[in-house]
Amino acid sequence: MAKSRTEQLVTRLRDLQSSTGDVEAAAIVSVDGLSIASSLPGDIEEDRVSAMSAAMLSLGERIATELRRGALHQLYVKGENGYVILTSVGTEAVLTVLARKEARLGLIFLDVARAVQDLVKMI
Repeated sequence: MAKSRTEQLVTRLRDLQSSTGDVEAAAIVSVDGLSIASSLPGDIEEDRVSAMSAAMLSLGERIATELRRGALHQLYVKGENGYVILTSVGTEAVLTVLARKEARLGLIFLDVARAVQDLVKMI
């Protein structure tokens, strides 16, 4: 039996998580702040991640435009306990990745770029 689109997206998110132990969670969110698919732990609210991701993407796009940096591709937040990485998936979605504080960002950025290529085809 063929998987639904959402199941395929969740499978790809889980593959991203398993590609490195540094990725703790991932979600695909519409630019409107609606969850498309996620692989989040139970203690993280999907709706909250969706809303914050869309708001952050919107602000990042405005900053990139206002400061003449061109189209926004990616932004990240470094916190005491790790990273939040947001990457555009086409024009209608964003991939949000939570990474450990010990994460090797270069490898994560590479894995995220590969995931985005796959996700663009799926969405």
